[in-house]
Amino acid sequence: MSSTHVQQSPLQPKTGNLLPGPREFNHEVEINGNEKWPSASYPHYLPTWSHEQKYPPLQPFEHRDPGLDADPKLFNLLSTHCTLEHLTPTIGTKVHGSLQIRGLSAAAKNDLALLVAQRKVVIFCNQDFADLPIPDALAWGSHFGRHHIHPTNGSPDKYPEIQIAHRGAGDSSFEGFFEGRTSSVAWHSDVTYEQQPPGTTIMYNLEIPESGGDTLFSDQAEAYRRLSPVFQQRLHGLQVVHSAVQQGEYNRKKGGILRREPIETVHPLVRTHPVTGEKALFVNKQFSRHIVGMKREESDMLLNFLYQHTLSGADFQLRLHWEPRMVVLWDNRSTAHSAIFDWASQERRHLARITPQAERPFETPFESVSH
Repeated sequence: MSSTHVQQSPLQPKTGNLLPGPREFNHEVEINGNEKWPSASYPHYLPTWSHEQKYPPLQPFEHRDPGLDADPKLFNLLSTHCTLEHLTPTIGTKVHGSLQIRGLSAAAKNDLALLVAQRKVVIFCNQDFADLPIPDALAWGSHFGRHHIHPTNGSPDKYPEIQIAHRGAGDSSFEGFFEGRTSSVAWHSDVTYEQQPPGTTIMYNLEIPESGGDTLFSDQAEAYRRLSPVFQQRLHGLQVVHSAVQQGEYNRKKGGILRREPIETVHPLVRTHPVTGEKALFVNKQFSRHIVGMKREESDMLLNFLYQHTLSGADFQLRLHWEPRMVVLWDNRSTAHSAIFDWASQERRHLARITPQAERPFETPFESVSH
């Protein structure tokens, strides 16, 4: 069985007052195009922000990962005449064949959840998933958990459960973006400040630039395994504060929305996957703030080492190049990722994400494994 899903109802279920949000884009170009840029291929997926969308705090719910009910040999998925190509030894698998994931049975989706848990990132090409009506796409994604509504991100009108990554055609803001930084790489796992952060996550592209705009993924279970047993053991039992406060305050200052009040949550630094039993590092520079019980200098020293470990670990990373009509599923529990802002042609980049929540992170006892 999959999770028990409880939709979070807004306190004030209103629409309208849709603002362009903290970062402007040219609505006229996106809707109608101009002499240089075509109109958006999926205008109903353009991001909107409504200050009238207000939601109560998320409530705990029982989650059973569908991968626990999968066939260990993935028979239900592989019987659809698809083949698997592993892109690196530990992370990334591309599924080949004529399979359209929109038609997967519940049993096949269970197998897919297991495959995502094992391989961290699973890629499907030439999909018609983006052409589904949005309610159908959400119904498909609900097999993997309760839909998360992001507190600040843009979403399609009337569908706050969909999170949009969008830069409009003709957007020249890259110049300003790099005025204060040398790189766009910002490793993170999504909304880890939630009590029950996402698990199996679904992202599909709507439009992509001709080159650039890739996404990096890091295998945080392999990152954990690369550490010495002595260091691994020291990490076990440590708890980390994850915070949404900075994200919320930044959005307020920029005139953006805040659908729910920011929270802070304590999670184990090393978490255990409920399906595979793998242990993974569960910290990220975007949302992790400090280790409980340590002095600031001690906490910063340890966390900064782990951040650098992820940043420099090219041998347990995957660089995903988006292709037209691609759908990617990743496990937010055992990966970190970063978008790359490197396309200079001012082309449109437009993707949608469905973000089912999973169980509350937990830790199992340390077990030394020889290297």
